[in-house]
Amino acid sequence: MKTIRTILSIAVAATVSLTACKKEEKPSGPSGGGPPNEEELITTLILSFTDIADPSQTYELRFTDSDGDGGAAPVLVTDTLPAGRTLGLLVGLLDESVNPVDTVTNEVQAEAEEHQFFFQVSGAAMTVAYADQDANGQPVGVLNTVITGAPSEGTITVTLRHQPDKGAPGVAGGDITNAGGETDIEVTFPLVIQ
Repeated sequence: MKTIRTILSIAVAATVSLTACKKEEKPSGPSGGGPPNEEELITTLILSFTDIADPSQTYELRFTDSDGDGGAAPVLVTDTLPAGRTLGLLVGLLDESVNPVDTVTNEVQAEAEEHQFFFQVSGAAMTVAYADQDANGQPVGVLNTVITGAPSEGTITVTLRHQPDKGAPGVAGGDITNAGGETDIEVTFPLVIQ
């Protein structure tokens, strides 16, 4: 019961920040091919974990804010992660306000040099390592490797930065301190490892 209360209190206090990721603008007017592209809304962030040794074992942390900033409160759905395991982590971004649903992750991958996910774990025995890179050999963070340690509880904050300085000290290793850029989305999930 204490664990459930802890998770709920963390969920209520979860830091959530959403902004839209700007698409590359095209000049407007007769020679530019039309009006500039609109910004994309990110309504959903999904962390999909798969056990490397047993791919049938999957886990998911999901944040959904169907109306974006303001309005209805966001919804967090979480799984308990297994202790002492190596997991693959796929990060997914969706705009579920449109039909069909827009997979915003595709834009992040297409503009990989301009994006990087950061993972800040607090209190829980877990490490996250990048498993993908952009054309310049710098991390992106759509694909990752996670190692869980002993049973523990804490949080994981996932941040997507647009136009970070990937060459700044520590950034390639996942340290957000010197990254700069603009935050496209930031979500803090409760994290339980058992």
